[in-house]
Order: sequence, then structure tokens, then C-alpha cells
Amino acid sequence: MNISLAAEPVFYLWGFKITNSLISTWIVITILFFIGYIVGKRAKIKPDSGQNLFEIVFQAILDLSETVAGQKSRVFFPLIFTFFIFIICANWFGLLPGVGSIGLKEVIDGKEVFVPFLRAATSDLNMTLALSLISVFTIQYYGVKYLKLSYFKKFINITSPINFFVGILELISEFSKIISFSFRLFGNIFSGEVLLMVIAFLVPMIGSLPFFGLEIFVGFIQALVFMMLTLVFINVATVNHEEH
Repeated sequence: MNISLAAEPVFYLWGFKITNSLISTWIVITILFFIGYIVGKRAKIKPDSGQNLFEIVFQAILDLSETVAGQKSRVFFPLIFTFFIFIICANWFGLLPGVGSIGLKEVIDGKEVFVPFLRAATSDLNMTLALSLISVFTIQYYGVKYLKLSYFKKFINITSPINFFVGILELISEFSKIISFSFRLFGNIFSGEVLLMVIAFLVPMIGSLPFFGLEIFVGFIQALVFMMLTLVFINVATVNHEEH
């Protein structure tokens, strides 16, 4: 049993390292692209069962976002809905049979290790860090868009020593969001993969089935948490500091 914190390279393309988590990311993106195309192409006024399922998820996320940010949520909705759909699909993709269990044995640093062809995209810190950077950058973008230059008053305020100190704390808080977003998602998904691997090693076949149910729930919760935190932080960033 080999547990690797970093995503393992499967092959090299023009000198670039292609890891198993990157391959999983491409697969998830391709699947979502075709699902979106098919749903959009077959959209009807009288929806069928497939369209009904999509509309239920869509409407539930929209209603949830409107309770947080009101009508402004429709501006942020495309981003947060994309976050939710991509993250939950990436999380659940890692639970499919064959993901993490089909691969080749390779010799790395003089030791023979098992390298799976596929690995959950969100169990790679590079992916979760990229998602967190997009989230935090978007928070700053909407803050400047709605409040203009007054947005930076919460970071730079020299009206009093206390306000100046609070501004420094606010600046540190913005940077800490990157770490919080990325490590929360990565830690939960990676630890779930390790748990399933250990249980399958100790108790083959049916021993890991209850934990699969747990990981399905965790995958959903982590996608929802990432989406909601992004929405809440964007909403707070667009509210005037005095009003907030």
C-alpha cells in the first residue's frame, strides 16, 4: 500500500508532467461540458426527468444564494454554481471503481510503488489552491467593482491606531482565505481517499461500503461549503464598510 501526498506523474507531454489528478480533471471537465451541451440542446418548456433533475439542483442553489446575497446573488451565481458543480463532480469522480486502484507499478527512488492512472482532482493541493486563488481574486474583483476605491479603506485606514491595526488584520485575513479554502478541501478529500484505501486493505470487499456512503456525503458538503463561503465573502466585500 502506497500513499502519496503529491499527485503522481503518469506520463510526460512535450516535457510537461501529466499527473493522474490532471487526467481526472480533464475527464470531469469533458463530462460536464457534454452534459451541459446536451441539457441545453434538449431544453424544453415541458421538461423531462433529466431536465427536471437539473432544474431542481439549479433552483435550489439559486434560492440558497438569494437568501444570502439577495438579488445581487444573480450576478455571482454563475461563478458559485460552477464551483459547486465542478467540485462535487470532482469529489465523486474519485469514488468511482477503478479510480485510484488501476495503474502500474513503477520504480521511484529505488523503490517499487503503485502509481494509479486516475486520482480525484481535489485530492491534489495544486487543484484546490487554484480554485482558492480564483475564489479570493473574484472576491477582490467584486469588492472593487461595487465599492470602487473605497473598498481599500478596510485595509488602509489611518484615522486612528486601532483602525490601522484592524486594517492589517483585514489584509492578513484576505490572504489566509487562500490557505483556508485550499487546505480544507484538499484535506477532507485526500484523507477520505486514504481512509478508503486503508479500510479496503484491512477489510476487502464489503468493509469499505459504509465509508463510501460517508465520502459521498463529505464530497457534497465540501462542495457546498466552498460555494457558500465564496458567496458569503463576495457579499461581504460588496457591502459598504460603514454599513457592514
